[in-house]
Amino acid sequence: MKLQLNVPGMTCGGCVNTITKAIRTVDANAIVQGDPKTKLVSVETQAPEAAIKNVITAAGYQVA
Repeated sequence: MKLQLNVPGMTCGGCVNTITKAIRTVDANAIVQGDPKTKLVSVETQAPEAAIKNVITAAGYQVA
């Protein structure tokens, strides 16, 4: 499943790394791409969308 999520608090490469690590706790094989300029995170994953959103939120970011 491919997700496109808006994460307004993602401002730098460090944020992308934190979000990627969080997502990989629920799907170690997830393909994650984040762009701090557009605030978009693309995730290709087998995990449910709710689980992905929950770990991003737990990492300290809001998903719009």
